[in-house]
Amino acid sequence: MNKTANVVIIGGGISGCSIAYNLAKKGVKNIVVIEKQYLASGSTGRCGAGIRMQWGTERNCLLAKLSTEFYENANEELEVVHDIEFKQGGYLIVAATEKEVEQFKKNVALQNSLGIPTVYLSPKEAKEIIPHMDESKILGATFCPKDGHLNPFYTTEAFAIAAKRLGVEFMTYTTVTGITTKNGKVTGVHTDKGYISTPIIVNAAGGYSKIIGQMAGVDVPIYAQRHQILVTEPVEPLQDPMYMSFALNIYCQQTPHGSFIMGRGDDNEPTDMRITSSWQFMEEMAKTCCELLPLLSKLRVIRQWAGLYTMTEDAHPIYGGVKELEGFYLACGFSGHGFMLGPATGLLMAETILGETTTIDISNLDKDRFERGELILEPSVV
Repeated sequence: MNKTANVVIIGGGISGCSIAYNLAKKGVKNIVVIEKQYLASGSTGRCGAGIRMQWGTERNCLLAKLSTEFYENANEELEVVHDIEFKQGGYLIVAATEKEVEQFKKNVALQNSLGIPTVYLSPKEAKEIIPHMDESKILGATFCPKDGHLNPFYTTEAFAIAAKRLGVEFMTYTTVTGITTKNGKVTGVHTDKGYISTPIIVNAAGGYSKIIGQMAGVDVPIYAQRHQILVTEPVEPLQDPMYMSFALNIYCQQTPHGSFIMGRGDDNEPTDMRITSSWQFMEEMAKTCCELLPLLSKLRVIRQWAGLYTMTEDAHPIYGGVKELEGFYLACGFSGHGFMLGPATGLLMAETILGETTTIDISNLDKDRFERGELILEPSVV
């Protein structure tokens, strides 16, 4: 099989599917999405699926706000087969240190200035939202009622089906084996099912984005880090919002089906692409959860799994083309937040590829900001 495409997108997660849909919606024809397994089989399908607008930098707030507003109307926009299950139960983000209290108050002021309805709460007020939490462990909290949770599989499927209606071709169970270039320009993609000639390649390969970059001779300044999650048995509704703490290292959400999903960060996690599970995570996760949300200590864990966070130095994504190779575009480095930014990624990358003025200015989220020393440090990450 040898063929020609106007655009080849590598990666069939939320980013790749959203980019394909937005390009096709703008009239681009002959788009091919390549995915080495099934759609959402990588980081998208392994994520905690939370959506929040509560960030500490204006850029992340705007990206998340754009995405949240899209998700609110996605069932209609994408003409879905399955409801994407967007439940806006809010995020309760708790402050455990005086430094966090100070930062959170700044965050609320920033978010409110951008039209995000976050409020700052005392520990007593926070407990009114999640009665089973131990409020003695915190100094304050922020709450945004429009944050929430949705189904990553149905959401990715919705983008993919909408893209297919517009003529996009999806090649699943297809592995990219090489990228060809000539005179500083992209010329094509080698796969285990044949060669595709194309002038534009979008690298939306999640944890494998650095490897795809190397195939094109482009050094993408990211690394993939294992991140683990567990899920409990389903129980009656106990908790509407996501409970999250940066300093105490936890996020915990009850899904619409009743199970609790929870995870935590660990800088000691391996960066060798493994997605196995560890007993250390289970032990530390249980310890943290039982201390902060004691009622949940009675729940039984059903399973745990791992996925890859594709990390950047400043916890902001990398968007746009690269100066060293014409026609090669990056949509990666989401640092664990790619799913929640999926709609914004699709729109902004489509605008960038077509040379349009972007809805949000992402000119300084390019790959070379790290080389220039122009990092935009995000303080609000687990």
